[in-house]
Amino acid sequence: MKTTKLLGVVFALLLAGLAFADTVALKPNHPDRYVVVKGDTLWGIAGRFLRNPWLWPEVWYANPQIKNPHLIYPGDVITLSYVNGKPRLSLQRGRPTVVLKPHARVEPLNRAIPTIPIDAIRQFLTQPLVTDKNELKHAPYIVEIANEHIIGGPGDRIYVRGIKGDQHKRYSVYRPSKPLIDPETHQILGYQALYVGDATALSFGDPSTLKLTKTAQEAAVGDRLRAVNERQVNANFIPHPPKKQIHGRIISVLNGVSQVGQYQVVVLNRGASDGLNAGTVLAIYQAGRKITDTVDGKGDTVKLPDQRAGVLMVFRTFDRVSYGLVMSATRALHVEDSVRNP
Repeated sequence: MKTTKLLGVVFALLLAGLAFADTVALKPNHPDRYVVVKGDTLWGIAGRFLRNPWLWPEVWYANPQIKNPHLIYPGDVITLSYVNGKPRLSLQRGRPTVVLKPHARVEPLNRAIPTIPIDAIRQFLTQPLVTDKNELKHAPYIVEIANEHIIGGPGDRIYVRGIKGDQHKRYSVYRPSKPLIDPETHQILGYQALYVGDATALSFGDPSTLKLTKTAQEAAVGDRLRAVNERQVNANFIPHPPKKQIHGRIISVLNGVSQVGQYQVVVLNRGASDGLNAGTVLAIYQAGRKITDTVDGKGDTVKLPDQRAGVLMVFRTFDRVSYGLVMSATRALHVEDSVRNP
């Protein structure tokens, strides 16, 4: 409860400092009411009413007399009304009509609808993802896979060296990956650790025996392990703009794709030290192509203007990098496209 109250205070302060309240605009074809169904997200529902879905905290409010008015469930009805000429979205739950205010709170994910598609980011919420050069180097590692297998999958036993003690039963498996390099400064911002899967300890020793319970890709000798943090993760985010001007770039795309689309995870070269936090909304701009001026006869290289191409929401930050989920894309996005204030 203390965490919930604290988040409520932070949210109130955030609203008090917003300078773009008068920019909230409705979609021309917005509905007057919408019935929430399983699989909906707050962002998706807001997108039915608002041109810019991330502004929904501006038009949703809470009635403290109603139990959990900040949570929305399948079957609830969202209605549109106007107060002093400004749009307001309200929640109908049964006979009474209450005013809704989105609010971050730890709840089972299968009950209230989330802010954004949780399945798209679930594995990234608790995984370390970004480490320093030596962190994974000194972590426990797979020395052999049972039955002389070259690779391992769910149900396979693995033998691991370097586990000290027997306090933890659950582990995640990672594979060291390429360094994350800032395209502007060429500095190494951190080292990305690719999530391989999860494992449960069967016995401890040198080596310890574990069983793979699920994998995102085949486990192999040399993969590293970390104990799983059992802390429940809050996955209900409050979208908000950055508190200061942000000029960054997409430096990596998860899952090895070259083009980025909706609901794909990207890595940015800006992080907590730049003022980003979970819920920060950024506009994505497609980098303008460089062309040769063939008219003036000098052969000058000209960079075309960047074009706005989508919106993302940051869901996890590290010191100098952060992870964001692309919420919308009007054209193909690529590594080194820029991100700015929405």
